[in-house]
Amino acid sequence: MSESIDYKYLRPKRGSRYEQLAVNGRIRAEILYRETIGSEPLTPEQVAEEYSLPLEAVLEAIHYCEHNRELLDMERARERATIEARGGGRDRTLTQ
Repeated sequence: MSESIDYKYLRPKRGSRYEQLAVNGRIRAEILYRETIGSEPLTPEQVAEEYSLPLEAVLEAIHYCEHNRELLDMERARERATIEARGGGRDRTLTQ
């Protein structure tokens, strides 16, 4: 991201392995963003109500995610690699 933006609600999450910002340092921005996309998206107002957050906090999270896709993609790829390295995420069929 080329410009620095001062967010009111977003800040680093202390002790997190993620670099992305979190609302009030608690809920990762991407979690809120994902609620607004997909097959059954919620409106930002609905997300704010569901998480008991100010609408402005949800809008900041959406803006942040839309402008930091590269970071989010990198963190998702790293998480997938970690899960796969631990043997998770594979189809586990039971054998008799």
